[in-house]
Amino acid sequence: MSTLLAIAYKDEATAKEALIELQVLQGQQLITIDDAVIAYHQGDKIKLDQANSLTGAGALGGALWGGLFGLIFLVPVAGMAIGAATGALAGKLSDVGVDDNFAKQMAAKVGPGQAALVLLVRNATTDRVIAAMKERNLGGEIIQTNLSTDSEAKLKEAFAAS
Repeated sequence: MSTLLAIAYKDEATAKEALIELQVLQGQQLITIDDAVIAYHQGDKIKLDQANSLTGAGALGGALWGGLFGLIFLVPVAGMAIGAATGALAGKLSDVGVDDNFAKQMAAKVGPGQAALVLLVRNATTDRVIAAMKERNLGGEIIQTNLSTDSEAKLKEAFAAS
């Protein structure tokens, strides 16, 4: 089961730095992040930076299938172009992982100038991840989780200590 975490940071740059550090920790197999979104205000609008974009993968898959069908009908270049465009559109419209509306709600909670890092975490060595984040001064403030009340309180306490 995955854990949903929303962490508030003082600005977008700090949230991005925290995500980069978490990705380094993922490379060390201390945490497994299924999806991550940085939500922040840009003027009057709330913007979302998705860590995992399906647009490129959709375009690649679409180009492959389009090229294959194009070879069958003797128009491989046109088939690849149409397939890539269709695949990119399908990838852009696909929404897996963190729900966009939830991420926007978290951005609304933190206010202008700040950012929310919304994570979908499958598993983690919590004590080591928190220690690494504290060491880099990237603790942030937990604003919402799907953890039990006791687990959420312990996590908030650990983050507050940083």
